[in-house]
Amino acid sequence: MPDPTGAPALFAARPKLFVAGQEEQLLADALVELLVEEDTDGLCHCEATFSNWGPRGGAAGYLFFDRQLLDFGKALRIELGAGATAGTVFDGKLTAIEGRFGSTRPPEVLILAEDRLQDLRMIRHTQTYEQASDEDVARQIASRQGLTAVVDVSGPTHRVVAQLNQSDLAFLRERARAVDAEVWVEGSELHMQQRARRSAGQLTLAFGAGLHDFDVAADLAGQVTACDVTGWDVASKQAITESATASAIGGELQGDTGGGSLLQSAFGDRKQQVVHHVPLTSQEARGLAEAHYRRVARRFVTGTGVADADARLRVGAHLTLSGLGALFDGEYAVTRTRHSFDASSGARTQFAVERPGIGS
Repeated sequence: MPDPTGAPALFAARPKLFVAGQEEQLLADALVELLVEEDTDGLCHCEATFSNWGPRGGAAGYLFFDRQLLDFGKALRIELGAGATAGTVFDGKLTAIEGRFGSTRPPEVLILAEDRLQDLRMIRHTQTYEQASDEDVARQIASRQGLTAVVDVSGPTHRVVAQLNQSDLAFLRERARAVDAEVWVEGSELHMQQRARRSAGQLTLAFGAGLHDFDVAADLAGQVTACDVTGWDVASKQAITESATASAIGGELQGDTGGGSLLQSAFGDRKQQVVHHVPLTSQEARGLAEAHYRRVARRFVTGTGVADADARLRVGAHLTLSGLGALFDGEYAVTRTRHSFDASSGARTQFAVERPGIGS
């Protein structure tokens, strides 16, 4: 019977490793442990440990300390999975080399690598952007970093936005949060897209068929019935007050019952005042209120799971889970992934998901 995930019945769990575009079987054979992590903040990072002792030049010695294969700044790409589940789980550059010398195991070398977003976190800038939207800001930063901007966000044009001694990555994340967007990189493309529009693919897993473990909770403790944002319109010299309620998340519920509605019926009004922003227009205030409400609402149902190695499980993917009962069956957004490999467990993909509602 074919695997419903699309993976063949038998396949090699050991990942494929490519350095500077070339597949390196020596590295794959020496791989002891692998960890690739990504979340909604972007900046995918990788840790890989290799056995570093073996035959070399007619004698035994260290395999990877000559920097011929593993060197700072070298491009590293990793593929995982098989059949329909196969794909690239990491594409970046090597940033650190660590030697490990233990008394009970052969010498090892551990490397650390990050994707292209590390270019945006290395240097701080102070700059102002006048009469610019958040899309304009993202495009200017992408150009400064030599990246192609792929931006899909809505929002107001700001009179002035200040980047004060911040890295481009920290500043871009701040601007993304203000418009309910996320930032990530694919190859040489810098992406900034509003959460509701982002889709890194669709896949389905069933408990016991590809999905090995899953823990999920619907929790009202962090929910609110409304988010209020206040500010001051300098031009009109008037106070600004905007509020976001359950309607802000309605398009994502797909017939489910949202946490805000359940909170209202079970405990009454629970409004939240957002005080760490000072919007200068009503449009900006409303956007901030709605973005904050959506972030809170999406955390109503959260879960973590373990699946077979699957490169399709990536941040931004829409994951439909079944076999969990009417309360928790349905579509989730993947918010964190952790692809791993070791000799005892083979290849696995751990993930975190969230959704704003529960089933009837």
